[in-house]
Amino acid sequence: MPAIVGVVNVNSVGSASVLHIGDVFTISPVSSAKTFAGAGSFNTGDRLQVINQQSATNTNDQDVNDQNIAGNL
Repeated sequence: MPAIVGVVNVNSVGSASVLHIGDVFTISPVSSAKTFAGAGSFNTGDRLQVINQQSATNTNDQDVNDQNIAGNL
């Protein structure tokens, strides 16, 4: 069934988002991210006590491509 779309005002579309107006069979957004975090960075909860005497996060990455998504579009 065809879609009837009226006036659409798009202020912004992010780089990892999908904007579709009208009929569609399937939409599959694809994105990837790399996160570096030190010791105790993602702890959640009440009364946490994190003691890091000497902490260093190694961000040196030897390989060029980690999550190839170019062929998945």
